[in-house]
Amino acid sequence: MKTVLITGCSSGFGLETAKIFLDRGFRVIATMRTPRAELFPASDNLKILPLDVTDPQSIANVVEAAGPVDVLVNNAGVGWLNALEGTPVDIIRKVFETNTIGLMALTQAFLPQFRARRSGMIVNVTSTVTLRPLLLLSVYTASKAAVNAFSDCLALELAPFGVGVRVVLPGRGPTTEFGKNAAKLSPDGMGVAEAYAEIADGVFKQWAAEPADLVTTPEDVAQGVWRAATDPSTPMRLPAGADAEAGMAALKSPAAMA
Repeated sequence: MKTVLITGCSSGFGLETAKIFLDRGFRVIATMRTPRAELFPASDNLKILPLDVTDPQSIANVVEAAGPVDVLVNNAGVGWLNALEGTPVDIIRKVFETNTIGLMALTQAFLPQFRARRSGMIVNVTSTVTLRPLLLLSVYTASKAAVNAFSDCLALELAPFGVGVRVVLPGRGPTTEFGKNAAKLSPDGMGVAEAYAEIADGVFKQWAAEPADLVTTPEDVAQGVWRAATDPSTPMRLPAGADAEAGMAALKSPAAMA
């Protein structure tokens, strides 16, 4: 039986991904900052561990407790929606510590066992916001785009050892959840810099007007991660969700390349 370790399993993409792998015969190690067993069905193939990807000791504890892992899914992340001018530098650091540096640190911690066994798969969950510039998302996009570039280079480094790397790019999930996620970073919430209020209002109105069927669901992402982890023919970058697929296709169109 193969083992998958998934970060950020307390809700959304990570929770659904853990459930799909569990249903399909994997031993699942679900990690989150505060373990919540009630989120999952009872199973002998499930282990829930505390993990803060920004804490080196927490990472070391998880590596020791997890044992051999066949698939590492880096899903944990935080959102941030604001103009750069309205974003304190400490918030920028928090976003990168979780979305970028924490992901790299956890991956690095598992590499010795992957390399020694000459097998394994690393799946990094980023975002389709990295495909085109968007208002008020400069910090968040930069943190995710860095993971895309990191993954491309890491794939080259690990190929000689039989270790694979894939990137799953979800489309836009429910705006309310992104907002709640972002607000956790700051005791003052998301407050957009006053000078950018009109721009922010336009962004929110545009999102509200988009068709509901173009919102990426946790199921979309979980299916994408499953494919990336188990299907060798999966492309290096896999969009997840109808809007993500449309965005990726638009980039490949003749008009976009002109």
